[in-house]
Amino acid sequence: MNGLSLQRFWRLMAVGLRTHVLHLSRSGVELVMAVFTPLVFATLAVYLFRAGDSPDRLLQASVGAGLMGVWSAVLFGSGGAIQEQRWMGTLETLVSAPTRLSLVLIPITFATALVGVYSMVATILWGVMLFGVPFTPAAPLLFVPALLVCVVALGMMGLLMAATFVLLRNANALANALDSPVWMLSGMLVSTATLPAWTHPITWALPTSWGARAVQAATSGGPVLWPSAVALGLGVLYVVLALVALVWVERRARGAGTLALT
Repeated sequence: MNGLSLQRFWRLMAVGLRTHVLHLSRSGVELVMAVFTPLVFATLAVYLFRAGDSPDRLLQASVGAGLMGVWSAVLFGSGGAIQEQRWMGTLETLVSAPTRLSLVLIPITFATALVGVYSMVATILWGVMLFGVPFTPAAPLLFVPALLVCVVALGMMGLLMAATFVLLRNANALANALDSPVWMLSGMLVSTATLPAWTHPITWALPTSWGARAVQAATSGGPVLWPSAVALGLGVLYVVLALVALVWVERRARGAGTLALT
């Protein structure tokens, strides 16, 4: 990629990111999901941890609830964006445009992840202001970098999800099915050690799992750099898989005529 192409790439990313963030900020459904859902997650998590035998892990509960909100924003935002393009009749135009479809989807997924950052901020503030949860991360200098790594990993995984959503007429149905299982397998709120042994290979293959580990380690103590590096490495692998899948999905969708609603 030469200098001019690289400049065009970053310009496309910046314009696409700004456009989709503004679009999400004007969507009533997205606003409700972004504003209220994380607060519900945080309230339930704090009460569950406080009622159980881990009242000293309330900050970890707030952070875990925030991660759940980020994942929901990425998942439903990616599926919803593809579905809206199909409803508006512009998905066929995006697929047939000279710009690669992957370059169109990348800003969408990262815009949803960026909006999802509010979930983390909201849940932490909600816990501190309403429940008196002390904000004392074990590694304060690594907390924000670990969070950014987790958001980037989520965005990379969202790109693979969006690639499959292009082929589906009802992408929200798949999003509904993937919401709870992924955050459970990623250990965002409940440790993966409590899950059956056969699920552990699945958790190791999810960048969300390693990203959540990095954030939780920065919150309660433990190694942060190693899970962050694994999360980014798996995220890059998911991007490569998404690029390969998009080529097949485009050909399959064009051949089957499944891009439009009619």
